[in-house]
Amino acid sequence: MIPVVVKNIVEEAQNVVRLVLGSRDGANLPTFEAGAHIDVHLPSGLIRQYSLCRLQVEPQYYEVAVLKDPQSRGGSEEVHRLTIGDELAISAPRNHFGLVDSPRHCMLIAGGIGVTPLLPMAQQLQQQGRSFEFHYCAKTPEKAAFSEALKTASFADKMFFHFSQLADSGRMDMVNVLSRHAFDGELYVCGPADFINEVLSQARMQGWSEERLHREFFAAPEPLEQESDNAAFQVKVHSTGELINVSEDQTMFEALDQHGVFVAVSCESGVCGTCQTGVVSGTPDHRDVFLTEAERQQGNWVMPCCSRAKSKILELDL
Repeated sequence: MIPVVVKNIVEEAQNVVRLVLGSRDGANLPTFEAGAHIDVHLPSGLIRQYSLCRLQVEPQYYEVAVLKDPQSRGGSEEVHRLTIGDELAISAPRNHFGLVDSPRHCMLIAGGIGVTPLLPMAQQLQQQGRSFEFHYCAKTPEKAAFSEALKTASFADKMFFHFSQLADSGRMDMVNVLSRHAFDGELYVCGPADFINEVLSQARMQGWSEERLHREFFAAPEPLEQESDNAAFQVKVHSTGELINVSEDQTMFEALDQHGVFVAVSCESGVCGTCQTGVVSGTPDHRDVFLTEAERQQGNWVMPCCSRAKSKILELDL
């Protein structure tokens, strides 16, 4: 873990604060590329993942922006109670949402606080002289973090704002926007789960191929109705052959943990990818939002924090 200090707190929009985190000793923090996030260990013991919302200008600082979520499990509320000088611990940056090295036109689509990982993407694309456009969807400018700064950014000519509660703006016309680069673009979308799913669904209908659809969820969607019926199954630990029962009311992670089998977890909802584990045999019942559809079909990975098994035994590479 990396010890940091809250160096500054800036209100970027209604219920959105930006934290400037600096190393305690003034040392440089690890470098990162656009799309990366960090684990933030809060004073209460809660661990939350937040996207780094700006490329480093000075190497000893990171910046994250956090929405105070009314459905918060406590993390965002605690972030909003932090004060300058508070000491925290963070992880090194991890990136599961990086820009693809491709000459294709990049389409960035943000819904609300989903703007945070896309901001450094726009900065990086601009620095590299690559072709892109940036669509920002929110209810009003007052609720859209960084909206004023984006209007004067170096890539302001590539910005398109869609404010659903403004008569002269309105919702983004997804069909029109997505149809323009359906066969020559790379799509990057982040925001609320329903928003992401709607964008991806429309993109597929417009002809976007799966490998050109890139997304990052901040929270898992509500579980499907059929997922409420959990069947018991067994997990087999490949290294020892041990069979561990997973009951209807517990997760694979919980069952493994009770038997002393370590799996690193963080979000416990299938969002962050920390617990990604290899599958040796059996069929996973994927309930995460981290894996792509192609990865789910391959069946080589599973998230023990939330997913289950369709087969009676699921053998994991542990």
